[in-house]
Amino acid sequence: MEEITIKDSLKISPMQVGDAADTVQLVLNGYLDTYNSPEFQSHINTLINTGIQCIIFNCNGLNYISSTGIGAFTAFLKLMKSKKGDMALFGLQKKVMEVFQLLGFTKFFKIAGDLDSAMLLLKSGNVFEASVTKKESVFPLIFQCPHCEKKLKTAKSGKFRCSGCKEVIVVDENGKVEQA
Repeated sequence: MEEITIKDSLKISPMQVGDAADTVQLVLNGYLDTYNSPEFQSHINTLINTGIQCIIFNCNGLNYISSTGIGAFTAFLKLMKSKKGDMALFGLQKKVMEVFQLLGFTKFFKIAGDLDSAMLLLKSGNVFEASVTKKESVFPLIFQCPHCEKKLKTAKSGKFRCSGCKEVIVVDENGKVEQA
């Protein structure tokens, strides 16, 4: 598998994971948006259709993602599941993770902090098992919205929109809740 550059904005570097021929790590560098997403989808769909059963996206170098980019990941997950495969993402930068959180996609994707945790997620099938660390032991957290006092629950830290008043709330890794 060769390195792929899409429109000088996204580089995809495939790497084999261990001895498994049907598992690949894709190192992403650049950004993923409406401009380059169709070509990105085409390349990854071709890869999936070669018989790859597990894809681990290394997002350490992915510095921006739009909703169209997340749509591409959603399409990959659907295709992988239809072929009895699976995928995980790791190393999401803070601003990329916030887009996943604000759009509610952290519930659907297996997201980890590092490669080993991503591999554990794929083996276990449990979305939260490998992503919870000692530092996040206060989660799941039940708290009140500081704006409208609606009772809310979160499995991890980040920015969230209250389902009651629609205001943005920030929950830090220690469980401290603040207005955004």
